[in-house]
Amino acid sequence: VCAGDGMPIMWCLANPKLGEREVVTALLERDHHLIRSGQVLLADKGFSGAQFAATTAAMGLQLLRPDRKDETYKNGNLGGVRQWIESVNHTLKGQLGLEEHGGRTTHGVFARVAQRVLAMAAGIWHNWNIGATAKRSFIAYDH
Repeated sequence: VCAGDGMPIMWCLANPKLGEREVVTALLERDHHLIRSGQVLLADKGFSGAQFAATTAAMGLQLLRPDRKDETYKNGNLGGVRQWIESVNHTLKGQLGLEEHGGRTTHGVFARVAQRVLAMAAGIWHNWNIGATAKRSFIAYDH
């Protein structure tokens, strides 16, 4: 889960057999102190479902996701929401090598993934402080 500029707010590693709604629900319930009532939660179509919508509404979050084809018009296609979400994922995977972590043990994987998430957070924070226009561009730090 990240802020609008891509700043990581909360993350976890989960069993790939779990659904993404269940994982995000668990994150939101566990780390509820990191979110505020009224925040917008942008999601893709995979986050449709009455139970997930009820959970986020109970937390005071406004869930925005593109409408599915079989739903009545509510939010529309929300323009480039999917592209924006994928661009944040690409920053972690492409620029920071998240999938090539090299961890050999569970603790090693956690440590190396945390290292990449922290690197992204530090880069975004620094880019905000220096007034960089591209907050998720880390080319200047790639030596």
